[in-house]
Amino acid sequence: MNEHYRSVFRPGLFAGQTVLVTGGGSGIGRCTAHELASLGAHVVLVGRNAEKLERTCAEIAEDGGEASHQVCDIRQEAAVQAMVAQVVQARGRIDGLVNNAGGQYITPLEKISAKGWQAVIDTNLTGGFLVARECHLQSMQAHGGSIVNIVADMWGSMPGMGHSGAARMGMVGLTETAALEWARCGVRVNAVAPGYIASSGMDHYPPEAGPMLREMRETVPAGRFGNEAETSAAIVFLLSPAASFISGSVLRVDGARPQVRMGWGQVAAPEDVQQRQAVRPFDGFHRYVVPKVFQ
Repeated sequence: MNEHYRSVFRPGLFAGQTVLVTGGGSGIGRCTAHELASLGAHVVLVGRNAEKLERTCAEIAEDGGEASHQVCDIRQEAAVQAMVAQVVQARGRIDGLVNNAGGQYITPLEKISAKGWQAVIDTNLTGGFLVARECHLQSMQAHGGSIVNIVADMWGSMPGMGHSGAARMGMVGLTETAALEWARCGVRVNAVAPGYIASSGMDHYPPEAGPMLREMRETVPAGRFGNEAETSAAIVFLLSPAASFISGSVLRVDGARPQVRMGWGQVAAPEDVQQRQAVRPFDGFHRYVVPKVFQ
């Protein structure tokens, strides 16, 4: 491709650094990997699907960046330990971690089985803990670093996805604790909470969820969905030196969605307002594809 990532950050910002991105083969993780690579980082993509990881690595190489990948089930402690050891051996150190891997499914609490509950907790909370712990123990404890955990818009609950809401809230607690305990090693730990983001992850929901997904924008004061590049920009900021005095914080990327209250009247900004400079969508990712549900 002739186009390149249109980042707002300066070229070479992460030159010489190694940043590990879990769930880097698709969605927000893929976008973030592209932006970090465009800024000079060597990005290590981690996930369970080798084909997705290889495809994203090929995209990054085509765009002039550097990336490698590690196939790993982050829910398995021994696998995570081995994966991080391989990255440290190959790269020397890990400067940043984007704990992005996650997933959930739509179902009410009374229909969630113990197995289903545990699967979501393991993916969205335990796996993130294991990767962060190992990056800290095997590299950041000695060299410092920055960790960004990806959570969600769970302020005020996540009806229909209670298992994910519980896990994401747990990750916020983990973020705050790690920020305190690991500060003495020069490690910063923050989180980004995406709201309604038009990402490829929406294509995994069943077709009957389509109408609900398309209507959700009307509950967002900004009047629209966010995109992957707007989420990536928040992640990159927290990894950058500009955030050197920020740790233990959660940066929301949600268009003020959690502030919505019944009785306020019209919530969503009209279409003409959505194009004003301060709130206009940021079109940064040159390889972004609109989710099928919105096409």
